[in-house]
Amino acid sequence: MLFAGPPNVNTLYREFTDGRDSGTREVAPVYRQGRTVRFTNDVSTGFPGSAAWEDSRVAYLVHPSDPIIWWGSHLALNKPDWLDERRGADVLPAMRWFPLVTFWQVTADLPFATGGPSGHGHKYTGEYVAAWQTVLQPAGWTDAQSAALLSSVNR
Repeated sequence: MLFAGPPNVNTLYREFTDGRDSGTREVAPVYRQGRTVRFTNDVSTGFPGSAAWEDSRVAYLVHPSDPIIWWGSHLALNKPDWLDERRGADVLPAMRWFPLVTFWQVTADLPFATGGPSGHGHKYTGEYVAAWQTVLQPAGWTDAQSAALLSSVNR
């Protein structure tokens, strides 16, 4: 399975990120050493995990700047881990949590989530093919097939 930019209210996503391995960040979680479930902020670097990736594979594409992932009513009164930890690669270091204010800032970002370049915000189209290839590992798959599929996805 491949999920891209899951909303914060997604029960499984919350279970995996809340139950992430100790010492891993919310924006780059590792869940049970990556045996079945893995996350990446950048598909070109792969899906990190220290355990062998089992036959059943669940992969999440997660951009640190995707407001759809981080938005939720909890932001109004609770500081999220992703703002308490080292920021994700495309989140400004100056981003801070303020009660109510951060909730409204992220809310205001929602309508613009898909407007940026692929690899930022809620724009994952340029990463789908590489992610699918990593998860499925189809035998005999070529770069030309990847390019053709990517062209179809980006239409």
